[in-house]
Amino acid sequence: MANSAGSRKRARQAIKRRARTVALRSMVRTYIKKVHAAVASNDYDQAQAAFTKTQPYIDKMVNKGILHKNTAGRIKSRLNAKVFALKG
Repeated sequence: MANSAGSRKRARQAIKRRARTVALRSMVRTYIKKVHAAVASNDYDQAQAAFTKTQPYIDKMVNKGILHKNTAGRIKSRLNAKVFALKG
């Protein structure tokens, strides 16, 4: 356990930050699962709508430092490829 007042405060902040990060990461994973479900049902319009709704949340995760920008780009690219494959 932390001994000084400053280190105790940092420990408290870390707990709060981790809870927020876990919640945001879980939310984005849920949005990604919705895109996968729409792709699995072969519904292009629904998949496109889900992907459009998912993109800003992935970008927000990058801005908050929860996801690396290349990871986010890779996720978006793969989702977009799956959605686009339904169209043609």
